[in-house]
Amino acid sequence: MNRNGFPEAQVYDLKKIRLDNPIIFAGFVGAGLVGSIAVGYIIEKLKMKEIGYMRSRYLPPATVFIQGRLRHPFRFYANKSGTVCAIICEITLRMDGLYTIASSILDWAEKNGSKEIVVLDGVASKESHDNKAFCAAEEGLCRVMADKGINMIPQGFVTGIPGAILNECLIRKIRGVTLLVKANPQKPDPLAASTLVQAVNRAYDTAIDVSDLKKQEEQLGLDFKELSDKYTETRKSDAGLYM
Repeated sequence: MNRNGFPEAQVYDLKKIRLDNPIIFAGFVGAGLVGSIAVGYIIEKLKMKEIGYMRSRYLPPATVFIQGRLRHPFRFYANKSGTVCAIICEITLRMDGLYTIASSILDWAEKNGSKEIVVLDGVASKESHDNKAFCAAEEGLCRVMADKGINMIPQGFVTGIPGAILNECLIRKIRGVTLLVKANPQKPDPLAASTLVQAVNRAYDTAIDVSDLKKQEEQLGLDFKELSDKYTETRKSDAGLYM
């Protein structure tokens, strides 16, 4: 904690819930906002409850309004049984604090017995969406994903907070994987987000109906336009993998 009492990065509990070695899905601001859209949809469909939030001096001084409702921009959720958790952040993060934030996330995950964290993200692409999902993970997990129709990316870079989390997983006793889709870097892309959720269904047997998400393109464009514009402005300095 720094001199003014604001933490470097710390997760604060809102309610006590017994977590049962949960798998964690995480989504952050990226191309097409597909990570945050997909994780938000998973939270909704699995009827997950907010259980905590992140405070960090590396979070910009901003909050989030969605349809007039105020909420903390960096939130943690769990399902009723405590077997699935979700992390969602709806603001862009400062590059100099990414490892600190990633380390705090992994500390929280390990404390709660999680063995796997899955980062959902979009890859900026000028090509039209092709309904395909890809993965980056340790070799053994890539083979498992390939059997479920999710091919590995042969080479490239995953940067930003997804890259920081995956790097941290490599030195911890927790498995890290990212599921990726090609996404429109200029505006929210709920179609690409639905492809991510379908990949989650195949890989983790979640059986989430994506029909509602495919219908939300117009409303999501309005709700997330400002956030998408902010991502577009900062994309060059906080770029991820390109396809």
